[in-house]
Amino acid sequence: MHKETAGQLMRWATRASVGVASSLVVAKAAVWWMSGSVALLGSLTDSALDLAASLVTMFAVKTALTPPDEDHRFGHGKAEALAGLFQASVMSGSAVFLILESFHHIWTPLPVAHSSLVMAVSVAGIVLSLGLVLFQAYVIRHTKSLAVRGDHLHYQGDMLLNLSVIAAAMMSEYGILAADGVFGVLIGLYILKSAYDIVRPAIDMLMDREFSLKDREKIFNIVMGNPDVLGLHELKTRSSGRDKFIQMHIEVPAEMTVKAAHLVADEVEATVGEAFPDSEILIHIDPPDELAVDRTLEELPPLKEEI
Repeated sequence: MHKETAGQLMRWATRASVGVASSLVVAKAAVWWMSGSVALLGSLTDSALDLAASLVTMFAVKTALTPPDEDHRFGHGKAEALAGLFQASVMSGSAVFLILESFHHIWTPLPVAHSSLVMAVSVAGIVLSLGLVLFQAYVIRHTKSLAVRGDHLHYQGDMLLNLSVIAAAMMSEYGILAADGVFGVLIGLYILKSAYDIVRPAIDMLMDREFSLKDREKIFNIVMGNPDVLGLHELKTRSSGRDKFIQMHIEVPAEMTVKAAHLVADEVEATVGEAFPDSEILIHIDPPDELAVDRTLEELPPLKEEI
């Protein structure tokens, strides 16, 4: 997908999430005020966090899509990772508050008032979240945006949280009052898990984590598939938002002219660029290392695969 088209998709995804979150916050706040449901409070808390996170994500995406300038020659892509860390920190604090409040309702349970309204607003939340999640999934598939992926995770969880609220309201009707607090605890734990899932890729991006071993093997095989390339070393990779950066040293025959060696580097850059779009590729040309043995994948720096 063209870079400008992908950018437009990312912008529309953030606007849609802000619109959905705003609608859910207003509706859930009104019904929670009337019902006092702690499970709905948990869902309201999650929606409020979604709104805050979506606003931050909208700003982060706008910043990340800003072209490189004199002060940021590698672009602004890491704004997405910073937004992810903000999302996760706010989510974690709110989840802890919600869990503590839910334990209080377990010890001293109260009936859920206006349970029909609680279920109605939760059903509306499921419908709105489902539409947004489907759109976000489409955007993520075409843009690989970390910021949009974080929002996507929020709203996937929001659908499950609304189902939990409905279950708590129904169980309260049958006299199972503690269910409201129990679901509140489960919602808090889910928010904590979601925060952790956002933190990991954000930190990886900020710390310039290498591509996966599979992708690095792919780069190695593409480069070594060129008949004029005798060796490859100093392969380094990292990501910044949607942009990828790949640099390497390739070895070419010593008798090759500078012009011919440059053409080989251009060919390698083109083939690697086809496999990794939106990548900035830097290639340094070396003569063959006469002391080196046949270069294999074992020469790539080790990388532990994620569990």
